[in-house]
Amino acid sequence: MELTRRDALAALSGTGIALGSGVAALSRESVDANEAGPSLDHTLATLTAAAEVVYPNEVEGIEAFVESYSLGRVEGREGYLAGLRDAVAGLDETALSWEDARFAALAADRRDTVLRQLGVHTADEDPDGTLAERIRYYVVNELLYALYASPTGGELVGIENPQGHPGGVASYQRGPR
Repeated sequence: MELTRRDALAALSGTGIALGSGVAALSRESVDANEAGPSLDHTLATLTAAAEVVYPNEVEGIEAFVESYSLGRVEGREGYLAGLRDAVAGLDETALSWEDARFAALAADRRDTVLRQLGVHTADEDPDGTLAERIRYYVVNELLYALYASPTGGELVGIENPQGHPGGVASYQRGPR
């Protein structure tokens, strides 16, 4: 299944992010103006690397999807961006300590191992919690929400009309597929 930037915009609309004329005003420059923590490019690369591990194997187009969704998610939300960068920095520090490379530079199986050894798969999401809880909140849950709130990702698991994506009259008049 191919994810698109349009899927990212549909997922963003489900979060309540306002989209003018169907296109979010996504600006790398305005987001990257605050350089506290890892750079925006590094943060996006880390999110993409995490998505490659947590998304089903059938999903394609991950990089453009994650970039579009993430830029829209952090635009104008400095506190959220600071928390995201802090979670990415902690993930990188752990990967460097355990694997001698930053998270995004690791092979997919090693990335999965780092996330599991941190306990991210069982951690509760908490933006102010432990490192595993912050990674769960800012990285894993955001990526999974973006995927399954998009029309393509929702279709993957049988959610025909995710929130923010109307299906039209034909959708509710016919039986399930």
